[in-house]
Amino acid sequence: MTEPTLFSQPDAKPWTPTPDGNRRRVILHTEELMMVEFDFDKGGVGALHSHPHVQSSYVAEGRFEVTIDGKSDIVEKGGAYIVPSGLVHGVKALEAGRLVDTFTPHRADFL
Repeated sequence: MTEPTLFSQPDAKPWTPTPDGNRRRVILHTEELMMVEFDFDKGGVGALHSHPHVQSSYVAEGRFEVTIDGKSDIVEKGGAYIVPSGLVHGVKALEAGRLVDTFTPHRADFL
């Protein structure tokens, strides 16, 4: 495990390309919790996937079609959603946007 990050300033962390063509940056993390920002171009897709972590997501910018466990909804700036452990989920950016995701426990695969 890398050293926990207890404070973060805007643009202090580098962006990393994601396998599905978007980008992310880990903002903060401890063993128990991680905050990650995701950036999407219009039409960008966060492919359907699942993981054991509980995830909550806040739409900082844009509008997204969010699918969780086969159910879809449109979530726009200021909205949020939660993904319980193990459920298949994904997003499509209906316009350029950013998501701020939290994961518990942290996602070691993002470090």
